Amino acid sequence: MLDFPAALRARRLVAIVRGTDPDASFRTVMTLVESGVPLVEVSLSGADALAVLRRARAELGTDAWLGAGTVLTADDARRAADAGANLIVTPGLGAGVEEAGRLGLPVLGGVLTPTDVIAARTAGVTALKIFPASAMGGPGYLKALRAPFPDTPFVPVGGVDAAAAEAYLALGAVAVGVGSPLIGDAADGGDLGALRARAAEFVKVTEPVKAPEEAVRR
Repeated sequence: MLDFPAALRARRLVAIVRGTDPDASFRTVMTLVESGVPLVEVSLSGADALAVLRRARAELGTDAWLGAGTVLTADDARRAADAGANLIVTPGLGAGVEEAGRLGLPVLGGVLTPTDVIAARTAGVTALKIFPASAMGGPGYLKALRAPFPDTPFVPVGGVDAAAAEAYLALGAVAVGVGSPLIGDAADGGDLGALRARAAEFVKVTEPVKAPEEAVRR
């Protein structure tokens, strides 16, 4: 059985695909997975996102993580699950979170304030997406938020470039969510070679640091 918290800890990177070209968005998803980024979210605000999810699920099989993002309503959650999503990502706390729980799907739920964090924990959200993280001061805000919530799995999203990703992870984020700094124009028909190069950079930055004894065993 897939374990989303374990996957977050192991990979520490969620790619966010939101494109104007469904074919390009599908190719972007596949390129990311092939480039070592197996946690991919397809935003429902992108063009024909449900069709992109269906194509990606058919290609990736049942054992891959494939998230649906910008889930706002219960109907969004149901349609995303029907299209093959096995992860629900929301910009805030709403009916989509409750429906995902009913469907038995993990939720990366959007929060911003301490009040949101408490509400998300009560709602059973699997991991908490700080969004938009950059608007609240970036890594410094994560540090402040972790003081009262030290064991909460936070995933900063919004304006996360490679340098910010490194800083967030150093301050205790379980993972980061990255959209345009990683995707660029690939989901609109842009260069997939450039996407591969950016993916390699982000994979290097987010790769967990191995303990010395583990490095020796390898």
